Amino acid sequence: MRPSPIFLVAAISYITVIGACTAAEEFTKNQIVPDDVIDKVPLNKLEVTYPDGVSVNLGNVLTPTEVKDEPTLQFNADPNGYYTLIMTDPDAPSRKNPKFREWHHWLVGNIPGNKVEEGDVLAQYIGAGPPKGTGLHRYVFLIFKQKGKIDFDETHLTNSNGDGRGRFNTKAFVAKYNLDGPSHGNFFQAEYDDYVPILYQKLGV
Repeated sequence: MRPSPIFLVAAISYITVIGACTAAEEFTKNQIVPDDVIDKVPLNKLEVTYPDGVSVNLGNVLTPTEVKDEPTLQFNADPNGYYTLIMTDPDAPSRKNPKFREWHHWLVGNIPGNKVEEGDVLAQYIGAGPPKGTGLHRYVFLIFKQKGKIDFDETHLTNSNGDGRGRFNTKAFVAKYNLDGPSHGNFFQAEYDDYVPILYQKLGV
């Protein structure tokens, strides 16, 4: 016997609400909200999946090796709207001494609907690279809705060096471009592994 459409809608709504509540709790418990990155909790969980199938799940611990390549993102979006993606590390160089907070790893604007690959890449993706001995870092993904298409006044950054990444401020960026949200969010934690020196060599540091 197949479940009724009404039952399916109710179940999906219930799961969405539970997911949103869990996201809010984890973002707050891990001090991403309101202390270290943003003032508001994301309304929904952002689905983040890396090429080998590893998923981000509200603070789960992943390795720099697992997250070295750009992930795919899935989120419910207005197909006629535009969105901004921010991926940032508030723990640079460490959570105890975040003097370079924030170090942003990925920045994409003017995303049409949920098609991240069609957005304007302001900073190409760089995976996690926590320095040796600095413990776990939080890597935060956030989606904000734009009022419309934006002419971003930002230097476009490549993933071949780390220049211009440090001391990013998500709150200031959101205020500058009058972004709404975050509508979706997720984060993982990572600490040093043997891939980090390879990444540093690529970045020239």
